[in-house]
Amino acid sequence: MNNKTLSILVPMYNEAEVIPVFFESIQKVLETLDINWEIICVNDGSSDLTLPMLESVCASEPRIKLVSFSRNFGKEPAMTAALDYASGDAVIPIDADLQDPPEIIGEMIAKWHEGYDVVYAKRASRDTDSVIKRNTAHWFYSLFNKVSDIPIPENVGDFRLMDRRVVDVIKSLPEKDRFMKGLFSWPGFKTTTIEFIRQSRESGTSKFNYWKLWNFALSGITSFSTAPIRVGTYLGSIIAGFSFIFGIFIIVKTLYTGIDTPGYASLAVIVLFLGGVQLMCIGLLGEYIGRIYMEVKNRPLYVVDKTIGFDSSLEETI
Repeated sequence: MNNKTLSILVPMYNEAEVIPVFFESIQKVLETLDINWEIICVNDGSSDLTLPMLESVCASEPRIKLVSFSRNFGKEPAMTAALDYASGDAVIPIDADLQDPPEIIGEMIAKWHEGYDVVYAKRASRDTDSVIKRNTAHWFYSLFNKVSDIPIPENVGDFRLMDRRVVDVIKSLPEKDRFMKGLFSWPGFKTTTIEFIRQSRESGTSKFNYWKLWNFALSGITSFSTAPIRVGTYLGSIIAGFSFIFGIFIIVKTLYTGIDTPGYASLAVIVLFLGGVQLMCIGLLGEYIGRIYMEVKNRPLYVVDKTIGFDSSLEETI
């Protein structure tokens, strides 16, 4: 294995608090492995001391490389940039907060050596999460895997090993609005799973609140399924069917018993219900049209301000 190279991909946004302990932990693990390695750090427009601290780390270790964005573009573009700049025969995305333990990287490489192209790192439990987050995560994975043709493994984040041929397929995918968990699963290939106990953050706070997580979940579902639009079609068909049956009932009743006094309350409920359904369907259509709008503009996913540690020939190809 000593002729192979492993790329560790680390998107960072305002992670100055964890940078020293992260690199101490990850380098300690990597130095014990019989494999060449590099660490690709992507500074996603941090506003704290993340950038100067990364520059200092890169100056002390040439195998640690830096891609720094011109502003904050988000985690998915940062992960995309890390994949673009990685040169390893295998890659492992990992967060800097050390909730994903570097100590199991050796197990992941061993599975890769056995012939697996993708090695998932799955949480054995979500005890470190709140009850609300555990339940909403379970609901999301269940809903996503029911409506999408491409299932994603439950309780598996970005932390996984992917062979170079998997990475090359992912890099060839052209969409701009990217849901990386889905894109990582899309190529297929031979996969296996190892479990680990997820720790609490080493320090700092998560950059995702519930509103961002909700938008992230909506983005994932609409990126990999047209089922929400079909729901509107089915719901409209069901309502139309009931309306037709109810219309026949009213005609028959009028012919036999005459005209009743109009029911204003029931009429208002029906109108409000149909109006709500229509607005929901229009919103779903707007979500997909918005995605089309973003795609046809064809703007770059990210803008690089500076890089450290890369060959000029590599940068010219990106």
